[in-house]
Amino acid sequence: MARGPGRPLRLALCLAPLLFAAGWAVVNRPVVYEGVRRLVAADPGWLAAGAGFTCLTWVAAACVRQGALPDPVPPRLLLASQFAAGAANHVLPGGLGAHAVTLRFLRGQGVPLERATASIGLYSLTRSVAKTLVLVVFLAASPARRRLGELIPDGRLLVPLAAGVGGAVTVAGVLLTVVRPLRRPVVRLLRTAVADARAVHARPRRVVALWGGAAAMPLVQAGALACVGASLGLGLPWEQVVLAHLAAGTAVGAVPAPGGLAVDAALVWTLVAFGSAPAPATATVIGYRVLTDWAPLLPGALVLSALIRRNVV
Repeated sequence: MARGPGRPLRLALCLAPLLFAAGWAVVNRPVVYEGVRRLVAADPGWLAAGAGFTCLTWVAAACVRQGALPDPVPPRLLLASQFAAGAANHVLPGGLGAHAVTLRFLRGQGVPLERATASIGLYSLTRSVAKTLVLVVFLAASPARRRLGELIPDGRLLVPLAAGVGGAVTVAGVLLTVVRPLRRPVVRLLRTAVADARAVHARPRRVVALWGGAAAMPLVQAGALACVGASLGLGLPWEQVVLAHLAAGTAVGAVPAPGGLAVDAALVWTLVAFGSAPAPATATVIGYRVLTDWAPLLPGALVLSALIRRNVV
């Protein structure tokens, strides 16, 4: 029997995450070396706690994914897909890699394309709203909020941002009006999204998974940062570290930079504004990135390859 082109293509897809992980480590070896060197000298107890918080981020992400979908999916495979999605996020900016892996996973579980796409939209919207609400709570409770005034961008920077958003909305509206073939699938997708959002919020378990997981994600991520800071002697109270993480992530989280580079720069700046010295603040952010992104990169790539090989994604 002749072999079709599907098997070589699937083999290439299986090897691509591993090759990317190896290439990324080679290109960024000075940064990786510096982060690993600092982590080796850090307090192992606090690092273990940070690793525990890191694992909870994948659990929280899986809860939000399931909460955004009316159809049940296998929980173990869903958790594995979210672990693998972390590796894909280093390829595409703005979370597109994780969304692509999740979309393929949901399609492999028999979820219709419109429903799977709508769940990704609800996932993104819920995460943004929940993170903003958590930030508002910390701003109201922490006296350190006054120091964030230095980090608010100049009003002149908001003009091009607003113009860009308005332009994108205008272009989308014109395309939907002029290009008729786009109108029908978009309208159908919006109807599916509204119907699924209503169905999800009519089930208490889905509501708890969706909103509880979305609120927990920034908190466990900030918990990992606080643990790394404690292991390296950052010298800031945990509530200020959490507030710094929330503020930096909310302010520049939408910047399309792979690997969270823009968030890292803003995070160092915010920690310094809260009173940390630049050296431990930079070391904390590097260690945090090593623990949460770079260390799981190769295992995540292996899991992604295994899921592709088993036709799960």
